[in-house]
Amino acid sequence: MKRIYLDNNATTPVDERVVEEINIFLKEKWGNPNSIHSFGREARDAVEKSRENVAKLINAEPEEIFFTSCGSEGNNTIIKGLAFHFINSGKKHIITSKIEHKCVLNCCEYLKKRFGFEITYLDVDKEGFVDPEALESCIREDTLLVSIMLANNEIGTLENIKELAKIAKEKDVFFHTDICQAVGKMEVDVKKLGIDFATLSAHKFYGPKGIGAIYVEESIDVDVIDPLIHGGNQEKGLRSGTENVLGIVGMGKAAEICAKEWRKDVEKIKRMQKELINGILSMDNTWINGPLDLSKRLAGNVNAGFYGVDAHSLVLVLDEYGIAISPGSACSSGEIKPSHVLLAIGLEPQKARMCVRMSLGKFNEIEDVEKTLEVLPKAVERIKKISSFR
Repeated sequence: MKRIYLDNNATTPVDERVVEEINIFLKEKWGNPNSIHSFGREARDAVEKSRENVAKLINAEPEEIFFTSCGSEGNNTIIKGLAFHFINSGKKHIITSKIEHKCVLNCCEYLKKRFGFEITYLDVDKEGFVDPEALESCIREDTLLVSIMLANNEIGTLENIKELAKIAKEKDVFFHTDICQAVGKMEVDVKKLGIDFATLSAHKFYGPKGIGAIYVEESIDVDVIDPLIHGGNQEKGLRSGTENVLGIVGMGKAAEICAKEWRKDVEKIKRMQKELINGILSMDNTWINGPLDLSKRLAGNVNAGFYGVDAHSLVLVLDEYGIAISPGSACSSGEIKPSHVLLAIGLEPQKARMCVRMSLGKFNEIEDVEKTLEVLPKAVERIKKISSFR
């Protein structure tokens, strides 16, 4: 049985060309980039080449890119780093949205509980969009930072970051955006967006897990971000510790490939996405969460509800058919909770538990969509026959 992977928003398969590049530095060029001999210089050159490739992918300068271990570390570095630096300045107000990734929401909650920061959580509409006027009305004299993600990881909503960032800049407030899901699926130009900080992660665009990066706009002194890790002053002191050369090289290669190929890949992905959405909506008692206008939705993202069907049961049944998808809710400490994103767009908890996320990538083919649409009705009916979930 051929297995079908429809969970690319969780992580993408690693491109074989990336694997080949990593293997070179695993087997042959394994020097420490902080050593001054030829082995070390070889590794340092690779790190800096990767920095250039990541920068080009988002139209940044190499000096504006700092490597981290992942998107969560990147988000924590920016939010906590700014908060700790300005903690005695009176700037103790942060604005974010109710549908951010948990690493942002939990980071803000930590700052609130431990250090007395005030957090404003912006509402979103039924499609997941932040109202620019609502943002403007919430900015205060003591507002330090606004953090709004570019592409939502669950329902695929593409926020108008350019407009939101402009509002923050006019009020002399820092603006950060999580671009982890967006990179590789749309044009991401940090200069056009007008942002101060951004976070990205390699495993969302066919690179390895365990490596990410943050963007810090060149006019901002990196010293305004207090580091979370102190040590040997790597990454200009922002993130100390021996660099993950294997991960950095993999991220750099993935960025190089992505910069050349993402437009072609996205055309194919959007065709499959449209086919999958239409097929799901042709079934009885189904709906799509997030924008139906695909120009406002992340390529490949399909968050769908199946009335009367428990999402986790559907994930497990489809897995028996060799199809991998994700539930639209989070599991914490063994307790199944409705997705905070789905609740924020107005779904009742019971209805939120009926939603799953399917996400397509460049290695999927239209046959994967056709097979999924063939199997879905069978899986749904199978669950309904044995379940009282309503």
